[in-house]
Amino acid sequence: MVRRWRLATVDTKFWIDMDWWDQQDRDIRIYMRELLCDSCRSQYSENVISDDEVDWVDMETGEVARVDALWHTIRTCCSVKPGYITPTTPMVDALFRTFLANGNTPLSVVELYERLDRRPPKTWLRILTKEVQMGIRPVYED
Repeated sequence: MVRRWRLATVDTKFWIDMDWWDQQDRDIRIYMRELLCDSCRSQYSENVISDDEVDWVDMETGEVARVDALWHTIRTCCSVKPGYITPTTPMVDALFRTFLANGNTPLSVVELYERLDRRPPKTWLRILTKEVQMGIRPVYED
């Protein structure tokens, strides 16, 4: 597949590109496990990172989907607890955590700013377009 690069703007949607993690030979689940709250961490042993799936119901559409259990745990428990993202969380980590909490639904820089309220949208855009970090890339539809 040929990717066409376009100039990203503050309205360009971004997401975590799972193919990037495979291409870098990195396991996103290791990073995800580090974000578990204390109560959820006990569900996952130190050496085993389960790739089990669970049913998830979209509250807006009622649609049921099979989703990664670890991702679901972060999304429904850990990300809603205080301390998941703090004012001292590094910017790229805050973005990564936001996408995890959002189920990796693409978000624009403006939407990210509205959720994080830490830097002006143009600052977020510069960070996101300088280089791919933690797999966060623009979503371009062909």
